[in-house]
Amino acid sequence: MAVYQLLTSRFAAALAQVGAPDASPNIQVASKPEFGDYQANGIMGAAKALKTNPRALAEQVLACVDLAGIADKLEIAGPGFINITLSNEFLAQTLSSQQADARLGTGAAQTETVVIDYSSPNLAKEMHVGHLRSSIIGDSLTRIYSYLGHKVIRQNHVGDWGTQFGMLTAYMLENENQDNELALGDLESFYRAAKVRFDADPAFADLSREYVVKLQSGDAQVRELWQRFLNISMQHCEDVYQKLGLLLTRADVKGESSYNDDLPVVINDLRAQGLLVESQGAQVVFLDEFRNKDGDAAAFIVQKQGGGFLYSTSDLATARYRTGVLGASRILYVVDARQGLHFQQLFTVARKAGFVPADTHLEHVAFGTMMGDDGKPFKTRSGELIKLVDLLTEAESRAFDLVSSKNPTMDEATRKHIAHAVGIAAVKYSDLSKHRTSDYVFDWNSMLSFEGNTAPYLQYAYTRIASIFRQAGTVDANAKIDLIEPAEHALALTLVQFPDILQQAASDTCPHVLCSYLYTLATRFSRFYDACPVLKAEGEIRSSRLALCQAAAKTMQTGLDLLGIEVLQEM
Repeated sequence: MAVYQLLTSRFAAALAQVGAPDASPNIQVASKPEFGDYQANGIMGAAKALKTNPRALAEQVLACVDLAGIADKLEIAGPGFINITLSNEFLAQTLSSQQADARLGTGAAQTETVVIDYSSPNLAKEMHVGHLRSSIIGDSLTRIYSYLGHKVIRQNHVGDWGTQFGMLTAYMLENENQDNELALGDLESFYRAAKVRFDADPAFADLSREYVVKLQSGDAQVRELWQRFLNISMQHCEDVYQKLGLLLTRADVKGESSYNDDLPVVINDLRAQGLLVESQGAQVVFLDEFRNKDGDAAAFIVQKQGGGFLYSTSDLATARYRTGVLGASRILYVVDARQGLHFQQLFTVARKAGFVPADTHLEHVAFGTMMGDDGKPFKTRSGELIKLVDLLTEAESRAFDLVSSKNPTMDEATRKHIAHAVGIAAVKYSDLSKHRTSDYVFDWNSMLSFEGNTAPYLQYAYTRIASIFRQAGTVDANAKIDLIEPAEHALALTLVQFPDILQQAASDTCPHVLCSYLYTLATRFSRFYDACPVLKAEGEIRSSRLALCQAAAKTMQTGLDLLGIEVLQEM
């Protein structure tokens, strides 16, 4: 049992004994070292409910709580807080058991089938910086949920259907004597040229819409061209995924087109349940749960006038597929925060229609915007969206210059390998370390810094530990951990908190929780290393401290891997 769960269960039992069975102990990591390791902050709330003095209730709780062999010191502070200092023996034993476990003591009490919808680029053009956050947040959550033992199904809900493909088809056929293979090498330029024609020429726009109808009706020529667009565009995406080190593969792609045949069925099922209302020629589900300031129910449109379908229609079909076919008990949609209302309404309609069981957890994992230093969404100086592959290439280039300045005598191949690991990690960690709902300013200097809460700092911290073992010679893998110094206690305390941190990151769907933990771990290791000689120590003390170093390295590497970040043996 993880430390947080253990303390919570013991204090909950004590509160039940003193007449507060429904009270939460509210166990928190101590805010300062002088307050111990943990604090039980729920006594005051329990005292208020019982209409009794909180310090008196805290004394009763201390008389009942069973922390024998777990805590060395318990004390009441302020109006009724209980400070808890864990014993060195308990920490050492817990850490040893945790390190012996393949999953470092983690693992969900009840496993689920979790579908994670992330990345989801539009396949009519290349990925840009706007796709970065969904891709890396979703990938980190995929890694975390999988590590905890859940069955995770990745779903890349790409935009592979609709008017843009009719537009591209019309443009390609209009220019069929040109080298379209070469033009499609830069899909973004090809799309931009087609869009100019679409916006400027009504006849071309009408022709594009005709090709959409042909696409949807299965016209062989149009389908063949459409498949060419998809293959070229997916190759662009896969190049980015490989550069970013994401887990997404072609097998995870389940685009909008996959649900095309089910869209009329969705409409019929909604109609059969009496949920549809015709409004100005469109088919609408009116939602009393979402009313405007005038009291009018929100309109969730599922079919346009003329019979066309919308994102809302395919999203309903998608939700039904993920529960009915994939068996999802939890579905996470890692999508821009600006789509919040759409997802609230989608989830409501899906439940009303019975497309999703009542006990299935649906969550919009919303995220904010990456901003430039002008406070606006990050773009080029000319105002265009930056291709994601160009951004990552620049990250590697900047990291190469940085590594070369620090290690001018290192061979070029090694510097390039380090530059790739550091550059990509810097971009990913700069994003993941922020609360996902926050907007943040993209800043090369801060993200590539070797100081502060950055990927290079954490990667370097790992290499410091790796260098210890290169110098240590033979290491006793079964050495007993013996905590003597305060810095050893603090490091061990941080290490045993890893299972609780992972559970929190998963339940909150917030990778920044893990980032903050790893930064704390790196700084506490640094303090331990400064205060407690390792290689110069002797006998059992040396072996114990090497075991602590080994635990720190293993936990650091595991945590960074769950963020999709590569560790290095040297930098």
